[in-house]
Amino acid sequence: VQLQACGGGLVQAGGSLTLSCAASGRLSFSSYALGWFRQAPGKEREFVSSISWSGGSTYYADSVKGRFTIARDNAKSTVYLQMNSLKTEDTAVYFCAVPPPPGDYDGVSPGRYRYWGQGTVVTVSS
Repeated sequence: VQLQACGGGLVQAGGSLTLSCAASGRLSFSSYALGWFRQAPGKEREFVSSISWSGGSTYYADSVKGRFTIARDNAKSTVYLQMNSLKTEDTAVYFCAVPPPPGDYDGVSPGRYRYWGQGTVVTVSS
């Protein structure tokens, strides 16, 4: 299973970015939840958002609620994270992750996810 995260970059505070996470390999993508996490320098990896296998349930950290939106396109095996009203504290490396089979875990614990993308860097300047 490979996860390819992309879409990061440098943006001014108040701006927007859309991250993508494309899955490939031996994975029935439409059967798996997917989570986004981030890790700022010197800090632990933290939960950002997750989406259930069907897309019917979505979850957000309080720090991003109302600003970020997660969505998935199972036909493209891709999950998106639309990030609006970005703040300097959103600066981090963003990772996407998929839980182990049966793939239904969509919670906040990074230890419960098995497959991780390589990360994409988001830098928000003031």
